[in-house]
Amino acid sequence: MHWRWFVLLLWLPTRTWADEPLPALEQVTIYSPLDQAPQPVRYWLPPDENAVPLLVSLHSWSADVTQDHADWQREAVARKWAFLQPNFRGINDHPEACGSPLARQDVLDAVDWMIQQRAIDPRRIYLAGVSGGGHMTMLMVAYHPERFSAASAWVGISDLAEWHAFHNHEGTLGKYAQLMNQCCGGAPRQSATIDLEYYRRSPIHFLQYAAAMPIDLNAGVTDGKTGSVPIHQTLRAFNVLAAANHSPLVTELEMEELWADGRLKRPRAEDEAEDLSMDRNLYLRRQAGPSRVTIFDGGHEGLAHPACEWLSRQERATTPAPSIEAVPPR
Repeated sequence: MHWRWFVLLLWLPTRTWADEPLPALEQVTIYSPLDQAPQPVRYWLPPDENAVPLLVSLHSWSADVTQDHADWQREAVARKWAFLQPNFRGINDHPEACGSPLARQDVLDAVDWMIQQRAIDPRRIYLAGVSGGGHMTMLMVAYHPERFSAASAWVGISDLAEWHAFHNHEGTLGKYAQLMNQCCGGAPRQSATIDLEYYRRSPIHFLQYAAAMPIDLNAGVTDGKTGSVPIHQTLRAFNVLAAANHSPLVTELEMEELWADGRLKRPRAEDEAEDLSMDRNLYLRRQAGPSRVTIFDGGHEGLAHPACEWLSRQERATTPAPSIEAVPPR
């Protein structure tokens, strides 16, 4: 081969699976057994006839089932996993959304409907979400740890009342505080009834019940400054899991160092470990039983590839129990 052709071949970009066009998602409507409300569901099924893992990808706070989850679908397609996007009452701007009992049941119904369509490996049912999807991911595993094999939550909200305070600027309510008022009936401390809504919809109060399952919590170090969810929401959620697993907590001093400077003054060895799947610098990484937390060089974002790499290594020994029977589409 002439040397010029050889150089040209070296220069030409290599085509990878990330360049391949994604298969179109199918969409159906299922009906809630609780109130008969129609809920759209988007999904993709691999051609493999064997039992396959399932990736359930949850939309963010101000989105619905139509949100573009191409990065997550691409991971599922490449791994031959079934892929599912539930709606769970859409945008968090009304009481039926934002982790209500109806919204939680919608996710379970969507999973049950998917299991009815083809063989799903019950030991590998994975849940993932970013921002409001991270909130719902944590809430689902806190309320229903028996239904999922592992979960990966990115820049999620764990404590709604605390997040409301963050978006309440000297009495001027920001967008997200206003949306929480619409979901929970008002602001925290207005009444016991309203406070109970914030409590029930906040994963931080229930995550201890999921301490035995693998949960991957992640946040970009600048979130809360360049984004809408402070890193404390992720770190304090991890501390609930750490306490339940009798593991060391992330200290308040460490949280404030990360918040102020983006670095720990005395990082541990695991904080500085390299993770090739992340392709980002890590500023904190801790383990608690089967779960971990990561603060990485970034902002308000979710990284599908490292999430799915971690999820792919998780498998539960027991089969999740089914929820109430899902109503088939009509």
